[in-house]
Amino acid sequence: MKRSVALITLLAMFTLAGCAEEPPPNETAGFAGLGQEAGDFAQAHDGIRLSFPEDHAAHPDYRIEWWYLTANLEDEDGEPLGLQWTLFRQALTEPKEPPPNERPEPGPWAADQLWMAHMAVSRGETHRVAERFARSHSQDESGQAGAVAEPFRAWIDHWQLVSRVDTSDEPGDTFAELTLAAHQDDEHGGFGYDLTLVAEGPLVLHGTEGFSQKSADGQGSMYYSQPFWRVEGEVTLDGETRAVSGRGWLDREWSSQLLGPEQQGWDWFSLHLASGHKLMAFQLRGGGADGSDYRSGTWISPEGEPTALAPDEIAMTPLTTRRVAGREVPTRWHLEIPRAELDLIVEAPHAERWMETSVAYWEGEVIARDAASGEDGGDERGIGYLEMTGY
Repeated sequence: MKRSVALITLLAMFTLAGCAEEPPPNETAGFAGLGQEAGDFAQAHDGIRLSFPEDHAAHPDYRIEWWYLTANLEDEDGEPLGLQWTLFRQALTEPKEPPPNERPEPGPWAADQLWMAHMAVSRGETHRVAERFARSHSQDESGQAGAVAEPFRAWIDHWQLVSRVDTSDEPGDTFAELTLAAHQDDEHGGFGYDLTLVAEGPLVLHGTEGFSQKSADGQGSMYYSQPFWRVEGEVTLDGETRAVSGRGWLDREWSSQLLGPEQQGWDWFSLHLASGHKLMAFQLRGGGADGSDYRSGTWISPEGEPTALAPDEIAMTPLTTRRVAGREVPTRWHLEIPRAELDLIVEAPHAERWMETSVAYWEGEVIARDAASGEDGGDERGIGYLEMTGY
């Protein structure tokens, strides 16, 4: 019931703000409206140069934005766990600056930003998911939800991703060490986590110096990652708390028209490989120059040097589907990156990772093995996460 009320409120807010208009007949606006035209919002494009720590904060001149963390962890017995924490921002009104004497005081009824957050904890066949909503004014840095640069803090209520670096006396990397805390009560005894994230490598800019193209027509986002997190702390699942450690990957993106209007979903991989390399690769279904899928990615050295991958340098082929939440979802893939000499089978060991949120999608842990090992598997080459939308 709470989710239904929240969704009704969300849709009402979008409608009142003019941000949820239905596209004309026979036209589409991409998956979840992410192909809607940018209007008067700022648009991501090649030539924009990212600046830190400023770009860790919110960008209210753009329509959409997220801070997206996944982590592959193990407890003290070596049992794997997965987690996700994501904060989404959606502008409710286009960024038209009112005269100083007409600016509303920041407050709940002067909101121009809508916030939504997801969290998930997974172990074996168990998958727990929660969702929260909030609203804020873009000039308010102390509201129910928000994201500020220095010291870095992204939050919604008591779910918080916060810098542990003290920059009050001298400059420092506010993103070098973070804490993540989020907990949710439920009928199973509750779930959540208290974690420390320490960066063991640099930030990675995707695409062309941070502009990641998403279709042949030029739509895209500003996109960077921190794929080198070392994670330690505690995870609670069904009321039981365990010490954990492992690796995390945080993505940052913002845009005003992320997709082409015909693109109805994507398949996105992030992999930590045993060699120390990292791989980010995705395909958007539709949007290619000849009507095919549009692919892109980044091959990352152990030292953090990125190599942008062109659409024709990535091959993704679904091999096996599983019935999940009433849908056929591909949970086993053949992933080929000849430039990096990668020929992998990437498989989700557990299919039940459906995020039954207001905009539903699949998000879960994966294991990568050499394709040459065949159906019998083989040595593990890496672990990571797979996100799939539009199924």
